[in-house]
Amino acid sequence: MAAVLLNKRIEFCASHRYHKPEWDAAKNRAMFGACNNDPGHGHNYMLEVTVAGEVDQRTGMVVNLFDLKRVLLQVLEEFDHKHLNLDLPYFERQIPTSENIARVLWDKLQAQPDIGTLKRLSLYEDEDLCADLTAEAGLEVASVTRRYSFTAVHDGHRGHTWDLFVSVHGPIDRGTGMVTDIVALDHLLKERVLVPFEGRDLRMVLATPSVTGEYLAKAVWDRIVSAIPAGTLQLVKLVQTRDLFYEYAG
Repeated sequence: MAAVLLNKRIEFCASHRYHKPEWDAAKNRAMFGACNNDPGHGHNYMLEVTVAGEVDQRTGMVVNLFDLKRVLLQVLEEFDHKHLNLDLPYFERQIPTSENIARVLWDKLQAQPDIGTLKRLSLYEDEDLCADLTAEAGLEVASVTRRYSFTAVHDGHRGHTWDLFVSVHGPIDRGTGMVTDIVALDHLLKERVLVPFEGRDLRMVLATPSVTGEYLAKAVWDRIVSAIPAGTLQLVKLVQTRDLFYEYAG
């Protein structure tokens, strides 16, 4: 029987700060922006794990969900309601970025015998930032997805608010703990997409008689692909409604 994938989500709370002691205040601020503010800031993290295995003929499950939840709670107990920089040894020499936290959690979960084969781990800082690790790519690379939004007219008479998700894939920088420079990525999207599109008729902005969701996703890709600060643009996703979205991957 072919392997089946099972996804499980669980929340925990923690605080962190992006800071390199060997850098001066100006360099830390330039690289990490508000994430460098002392003493740090907190998140309600959402951890999503994907495990694979064959369906047990007796239970009808890939893994026992009670065991999976128990393991996740045990692992996250060490992280929950902690200041990751100050309270945990894993981040004495590395910044607790989403990518680095995800790597630590991967190592801990992979060592657990009761949860099947770990295939994917996604760590959401909030609705605007997520880091993804996969077994296929290994722990030295990750994908980071950043959410933006803008409101624009695209069919001549209706304004519409779009949620824009930009995913960048690449090696995790050993110094910063990040796949890409989030401050620079935010500036890029603001300059080339958010400001030019906000409140405008997209037919005029893009010089085309009609703007579909498919066309718009590709237009966003074309505007940013050559200027991603680090890593490689992996995916542009445009959400029009909860029931309709568009993806473009080059």
